[in-house]
Amino acid sequence: MTATPPDVIKRAPAGVYFFIQAIVRVLMKTLTRHTVVGLENFPKDGPFIVVSNHLSMMDAPIVFLNCPRRMVVFAADKWKNTPGLTQLCETVGVIWVKRGEADLDAIKTSIAHLKAGGIMGIAPEGTRSPIAQLQKGKTGAAYLADRAKVPLVPVAITGSHTVGSSLKRLHRAAVTYTIGPPFRLPSEGRAKGETLEEYTGLIMCHIAALLPPENRGVYRDHLLVAQLAAGHST
Repeated sequence: MTATPPDVIKRAPAGVYFFIQAIVRVLMKTLTRHTVVGLENFPKDGPFIVVSNHLSMMDAPIVFLNCPRRMVVFAADKWKNTPGLTQLCETVGVIWVKRGEADLDAIKTSIAHLKAGGIMGIAPEGTRSPIAQLQKGKTGAAYLADRAKVPLVPVAITGSHTVGSSLKRLHRAAVTYTIGPPFRLPSEGRAKGETLEEYTGLIMCHIAALLPPENRGVYRDHLLVAQLAAGHST
């Protein structure tokens, strides 16, 4: 049985979390044709960071419902005063982040949560892709993984951006959630500048390798993506 890390972030008891997760799972299966690949790649214990691409508002609940262990996610503070959404996010676990600046409080809270054994979900792109292709990643996920010395679990989401339009036509969108093997960043001390950028590229390549070639965006022609994708197919 996995030990529960001490709560660094204020949130509801685990029983409430998993009850809400079950409800979201039923809703998702009702509204979409939902496929999960690689569930066995989630570590059974210890802290880690889930890093995924970002296509739509549906991505956060998709990540939330598919992780078998309790996690918290980043959310832009522009949603912090949205009735209903705010309460739901803070019930399951959220770290509000100020957009457009280095939010030191959010960074400190995140590192403390990971070092306490917690799990986090982050979309390194920082914003939704308007064309369903992977955008250049930001360094936040690499910084946290480097400072907290935790593994990363890459995740690729496809089809979530079509959920709304499909429902308008009374169709269920095909949504696929693919989990890749966990990996760690090179351990070279406290990475900064160019090194953090290199680590971010490494993270994004792991995500891109799980996506179809037409969705890999700026990482489509990266040699490492081809190598990782070949490894997944064997």
